[in-house]
Amino acid sequence: MVIQRWQSVFLLIVAVMMGIFTFMSLGQVQLTDYSLNFTTIGFSIEGTSTDGAQTGYYAYTWTFFIVSLLSTIIPFINIFIFKNLNLQKRLCILEIFFLLGVVACGCAYGYYYFTDAVVSWSSLICAPLIAFVADVMAYNRIAHDQRLLNSSRRLI
Repeated sequence: MVIQRWQSVFLLIVAVMMGIFTFMSLGQVQLTDYSLNFTTIGFSIEGTSTDGAQTGYYAYTWTFFIVSLLSTIIPFINIFIFKNLNLQKRLCILEIFFLLGVVACGCAYGYYYFTDAVVSWSSLICAPLIAFVADVMAYNRIAHDQRLLNSSRRLI
């Protein structure tokens, strides 16, 4: 018997928040010549060129994209392995490390990739924090359900 209630909701919140974070704009980086749109895939030049100026991606950030994508996929998979609570708890802990990696990559690319640049962040930058809180709450609910199941087994 497995109880799967609130942790599924919390893990879905983590997956949705990190999915939005992975595929939406995180902010703008203003350089002296032009401004760049900052996403997890890279820095793309904003606007359309009319005089033959550079367009497309200025720089790619594949490591940031991969870590962010993994932090989206792991909680979604974690919802469906509800019969193995120990594995579910381990994946929650792994997700916490991936979320810390996402924050570290975001800060490193946002602040240290360009010198003398002004970074304006989107409000979406709070998504890993919300996902972190939801992941910790899911871990606590999984541990609570595991204790509840162990105590019910002792009664039998």
